[in-house]
Amino acid sequence: MAKETIKTAGTTVNPEVDNKPIFPKENYKFMLAGVIVVALGFLLMMGGSSSDPNSFKPEEVYSFRRITLAPIVIVLGLLVEVYAIMHRPKPKA
Repeated sequence: MAKETIKTAGTTVNPEVDNKPIFPKENYKFMLAGVIVVALGFLLMMGGSSSDPNSFKPEEVYSFRRITLAPIVIVLGLLVEVYAIMHRPKPKA
């Protein structure tokens, strides 16, 4: 099988040799932290089950943790993800 090269704006790129990651290692750490924060938000939103399906307890379903805290934590996790994608590390001197 012959090696293919791609010419782009005067530069030649060999797809088999160009294996650089899209983001630096630091960005992937931020991405992982954002995923963990989003997962924590969804875990905070879980619960509210009852042993009796005919009873409804609004204080469990509409608690501060599920209605206010969990969505705030999820949005913060998504903001961490946006930061991880947009962050450009400072060049080393």
